[in-house]
Amino acid sequence: MTADERSTTSSPSGKAAGITAWVLQILLGLAILAAGASKLFGEAGAVEMFDDIGMGQWLRLVIGTLEVAGAAGLMIPRLRALAALCLLLLLLGAVVVSLAILGDSPLVPLAYAVPAAGILFLRRHELSTRR
Repeated sequence: MTADERSTTSSPSGKAAGITAWVLQILLGLAILAAGASKLFGEAGAVEMFDDIGMGQWLRLVIGTLEVAGAAGLMIPRLRALAALCLLLLLLGAVVVSLAILGDSPLVPLAYAVPAAGILFLRRHELSTRR
């Protein structure tokens, strides 16, 4: 355990924040992993959505890879805050695409963005730590 982790988990509220962050990381990681895998394996809905976007299927593979990498990053202590930040940015991009290009509801990417933002908030001190 690093000094930063000890300082945030030494108080009861710090322990609760750490547990909350881990629960969010696991749940979001599993959800994002499933979404990324469906893109990488060419699930019909994902293929159709990227056809509708009009950028080609290469983008589906890039987004799927970023999602799988982000889900894995959430489980790695040195990367979890950065992974949450990157996933949050990716999900906000999905909100914009949903609204501007697909004309769909942005509720799904927003629902994933909320825990990503929560993880980022709870792990924000890890972004500024130099190791």
